[in-house]
Parts: sequence; C-alpha cells; structure tokens
Amino acid sequence: MKPGLTGWAQLCYPYGSSEQDALEKLQYDLYYVKNNTLLFDLAILVQTAEVVFPGKGAR
Repeated sequence: MKPGLTGWAQLCYPYGSSEQDALEKLQYDLYYVKNNTLLFDLAILVQTAEVVFPGKGAR
C-alpha cells in the first residue's frame, strides 16, 4: 500500500510513542490491508473530513 493523507490507524488510535502504541497501530494497518475495498477507503475519507474540516483534530 502506498502511504496517503490518512489511514485507519490514524483515525482509530490516538498518537502514541511507546512500543505498545506502535503495535496497536500496526494491528489497525494490517486490518486495513486485509480488508481494503473502495467502500472502506470512502469511509476513511469521510471520517477524515469529519475530523479535519470542523477542527476536531486540532489541539
């Protein structure tokens, strides 16, 4: 998979810097790779827009 603007792990799991956090995000990324469909990509795109445009992702 090519890296993109967002991903399933970025939407589902908060920022983390520990090894355990990296393992959790890896699980989300592997789920995405196994279940990659156009509908799944569209759902990720919609959820990303819901975070970015109203500023819910800003700190």
